[in-house]
Amino acid sequence: MNNSLKGKVALVTGASRGIGRAIAERLGCDGVAVAVNYTRHAGEAQKVVAQIESSGGSAFAIQADVARVSEIVRLFDETIARFGKLDILVNNAGIMPVNPVNAVTEAEFDRIFAVNVKGTFFACQQAATRLAQGGRIINLSSSTTARVMPTYGAYVATKGAVEQFTRSLAKELGPRRITVNVISPGPTETELFTNGKTAEQIQQFAQMAAFGRLGQPMEIAEVVAFLASEAAGWVNGQNIRVNGGIA
Repeated sequence: MNNSLKGKVALVTGASRGIGRAIAERLGCDGVAVAVNYTRHAGEAQKVVAQIESSGGSAFAIQADVARVSEIVRLFDETIARFGKLDILVNNAGIMPVNPVNAVTEAEFDRIFAVNVKGTFFACQQAATRLAQGGRIINLSSSTTARVMPTYGAYVATKGAVEQFTRSLAKELGPRRITVNVISPGPTETELFTNGKTAEQIQQFAQMAAFGRLGQPMEIAEVVAFLASEAAGWVNGQNIRVNGGIA
């Protein structure tokens, strides 16, 4: 348990499943009160809340589509109304459609940018003025931005945007001692990653890592917990690739 996090409040977007769930539960174990955001999976979000509460933590589930700025504002309003403050923002919500560039429709393009870029950007905008002094913003990107991979064009475009405005915001929020960093997971064993892939394709991704396996959501969550802690106070504007050694 990281005692420096006890009594903090976090908002984790897309926290009902996968990496987001692991992050919410890991922070909850450290004594962080957690707002568990979800879009559609209410039952799964309530399971996350129950898990945090069973370990003595505090949490509540809150539905909102981060592609809509008005709902992002409501997320912050309700979290602060519930817990009295907000110290940590984890922008985890995202979608990952994979298509050749010539097959991406305008609607698909607009939706992936709305969730992955617009949602993260405007959540950061809210955090810039509403996060407590010395707070933490942790955005999620992907190690695919550093690799040349077909069919990932629209997805990596969104994550590249997140990486760039993270660096800019880290400079802007320095006077408030708020750090802003990115974590870029490699292939991680979640429903989002495995959906639509064959067993052979999943194994090929696993072999990209030095350890020959997929990452686990809790391995990403551990790094989030570090960045949220006092120990990471001098880590700012960085992109940390948590990917098992993928080049």
